[in-house]
Amino acid sequence: MATFVDRVVLHASGGDGGHGCVSIRREKFKPLAGPDGGNGGHGGSVTLVVDPQVTTLLDYHHAPHRHASSGKQGMGDHRQGASGENLVLPVPDGTVVKSTTGEVLADLVGAGAEFIVAAGGHGGLGNAAIASPRRKAPGFALLGEPGEARDVVLELKTIADVALVGFPSAGKSSLVAAISAARPKIADYPFTTLIPNLGVVQAGSARYTVADVPGLIPGASEGKGLGLEFLRHIERCAVLVHVLDCATLEPDRDPLSDLEALEAELATYSGDLGIEGGRVPLNERPRLVVLNKIDVPEARELAEMVRPELEARGLQVFEVSTASHEGLRQLTFALGELVDRARREAPAPEQTRVVLRPKAIDDTGFTVTHKTEGGRDYFQILGSKPERWVRQTDFRNDEAVGYLADRLARLGVEEKLFAAGAVAGAEVVIGSGPSAVVFDWEPTLMTGSELLSGPRGTDMRIEERSRPTRGEKREQYKDRMDAKAEARAELWTEREAGLWTDED
Repeated sequence: MATFVDRVVLHASGGDGGHGCVSIRREKFKPLAGPDGGNGGHGGSVTLVVDPQVTTLLDYHHAPHRHASSGKQGMGDHRQGASGENLVLPVPDGTVVKSTTGEVLADLVGAGAEFIVAAGGHGGLGNAAIASPRRKAPGFALLGEPGEARDVVLELKTIADVALVGFPSAGKSSLVAAISAARPKIADYPFTTLIPNLGVVQAGSARYTVADVPGLIPGASEGKGLGLEFLRHIERCAVLVHVLDCATLEPDRDPLSDLEALEAELATYSGDLGIEGGRVPLNERPRLVVLNKIDVPEARELAEMVRPELEARGLQVFEVSTASHEGLRQLTFALGELVDRARREAPAPEQTRVVLRPKAIDDTGFTVTHKTEGGRDYFQILGSKPERWVRQTDFRNDEAVGYLADRLARLGVEEKLFAAGAVAGAEVVIGSGPSAVVFDWEPTLMTGSELLSGPRGTDMRIEERSRPTRGEKREQYKDRMDAKAEARAELWTEREAGLWTDED
């Protein structure tokens, strides 16, 4: 069973908001004392928080589906529904949150850093909150908004000062064990290191961390071997150390060709330059070369042979042996100087500023776009308010639909549709994706609340009826007058004939 997991896909969903309540207060001698339905509670959110005690993403590997609790429904007598509790998920320091398409959403560095993955839904308003002088007893309430559901990728990028780069079996794990108290797995076969190992090194007054990561092979930047697992964990390191095996028995390998292969992979791998510590490309960071395993006589001769060539390239070279500890002291002090220099040259962390972004005068909070796709002509409305209002509307209640029409009209949606060229009967889409609402636009829906005299739960504007024209009214008036004239003439004829009563 895996004990270290550095990449998982998390399926998070916030809690749903509670529905508002429809209730009418009833007292003695006051059977209809006014609306008293309470609001629904808000749903809980799913939040990632950096916890120094957590070092792996193993918990989310076994349980990737996380859901926050939902809000409770409102009740009568102005009782509000309880809000759902937020779900806090602890993650290791250095976790990068990405979308499923690879976009970096958050870089969580430092204890307490947090990011809201899935926000909870808003609770619906009860009919007491919707009531107004013109709508005194609403027969509806707003529904709770569904919580946000999102799939994100969590990647753990090790935070260390120095990263050891080298081919499999180059002696990286042995080097970490020799210069620190770390005890990584060491064996005489490739890819012994499957997970990163961290070691703390004390060189004089300098104290820094060294990361031993999986071995690198040609093509690692394209995912071959454990390449991506290797390269992901050196993105935050300030100093790179090329560990070259001078005692390899493979005929097509030597320290110079190994170094060129390592440099090529570092130059090819782009990584996430937007994360903390990853703004400088890997091939541009401070580095030095370690010629390892010089306790073998042939390896020492090879190291002395290639050292001038490496120094001619401007690289600082150290000949070391993890078995006899030869050259390790000089290496640790040199690494301490590079780390101190990198820390001094690093930009000082800026204090978080409170940025106020006032709303623009012409910013309505929504957009109306005229689109034509596959012979389909429609107008799409996008915005936080219209989309939330649509999600909270009970379309089985005509009065609720009329209330939505009034809210959209007050927001200025009707004017924007007219400006975009919409006419009566045009197809209008509010929102996007499967939750979008499609309807045929009728401008008459922007009539105000003066037509709300019908029973609760109904809206006269939605009823199917046609208003007679002026010509039809004139024709109906003439027909009524002609009918009255014929009735008077018939009565006068009967009066002259002496018929004053019915025969019955």
